Amino acid sequence: MPDRGSSTLLRMLPLGMAAALLLCLFPPLKASRQRQARGQAIIDSASDAIISIDSRQIILHANAAAARLFGDTPAGMRGMRLGQYILRDLRSLGKHDGDPPFDDISQELRLTGRRATDYTLTGRRSDGAMFPLEGSLSAMQEDGRSVFTIIVRDISARKQVHEQLARSFSQLRELSSALQTIREEERKHIARELHDDLGQLLATLRVDLTLVRQHADTTLPLQALLYGMDSLLVTAITSLRRIASNLRPRALDEGGLYFALQKLRHDFLQRRAVQFDLLADEADLVLDDARSTAIYRIVQEALTNIARHAEASHITIALHRIDSSLAITIQDDGRGIAERDLEKATALGLLGMRERVWGLNGSIHIGADSELGGTRIEISLPMHAEAAEPAMQ
Repeated sequence: MPDRGSSTLLRMLPLGMAAALLLCLFPPLKASRQRQARGQAIIDSASDAIISIDSRQIILHANAAAARLFGDTPAGMRGMRLGQYILRDLRSLGKHDGDPPFDDISQELRLTGRRATDYTLTGRRSDGAMFPLEGSLSAMQEDGRSVFTIIVRDISARKQVHEQLARSFSQLRELSSALQTIREEERKHIARELHDDLGQLLATLRVDLTLVRQHADTTLPLQALLYGMDSLLVTAITSLRRIASNLRPRALDEGGLYFALQKLRHDFLQRRAVQFDLLADEADLVLDDARSTAIYRIVQEALTNIARHAEASHITIALHRIDSSLAITIQDDGRGIAERDLEKATALGLLGMRERVWGLNGSIHIGADSELGGTRIEISLPMHAEAAEPAMQ
């Protein structure tokens, strides 16, 4: 009905102009019905599934695409409750079919899917088959009542692709973990062979050379030659120990992770004049070989990156048990790392650190350090028995 201002205006206008204004403000019922019919025809022919419901979540209309999606007919769906076809989640199966699936549809029904695993609705076909849904919701007033229009689509194919990608990702992670394990075993074997076999041979050769030098009948030139050979043997033994230690640090096998990290810190300080704080309790680092090796390699790689890129003057590495997890923090006050550098395909060191952490079902975050202004690496590793198995994601 026109308001009081509109009625006054109509009385002031000539009859023809008033009639024209009425036609503009209040179109004839027939024209309105024609527009509704045209809109309904567009909805019925749409390829997306479209359902209209009232505030009680009773289906007022369903187009042919919706009927095909749910395995029913438009006439069969009309008058049914929305919960017969769309569930809030699988827990809705425990509710009575007469109960609405949404307490407040305008607040709860948000169907904008961002990822295949983010869908919040489950569709139910007439034969009982379940499938994931996404879509959108709009509301309008029609004849003085609220009418909600729901547009939904089946995302089963997308969800299947996502699951296949997840399986492939999990298999690649398992392969990476297996390769890391094989690599460490090979390193350990080669280091042991170098130290036990070749190292013993060089040591024996030096003893023999010392005995030769003790003969009184050796000439001065020969003595100089023997001294030079002894010096070369010492250099070879030192290089051999360094190579074997790089392959597999003996400190890790002889003294455990805590002693190996102390040795790593000592070696780093001999090459770099920095302040280096290693905060750890030896009792917290009594771990199995798989965890000890992974943590040692992670810290080693972090220190390598700091030495190459950070230009830091202060390094802090903290390892502490928190409940059933080991928390590892590595931070420096260097130049920091840019976000774009984290995703570079050539950043193999960072990728290796992530793979070692993920291989132990842990989590890792690499980013800027708000305290020191450099880079901060935060790692959490579960210490229960299952943590040694490859991550299944």
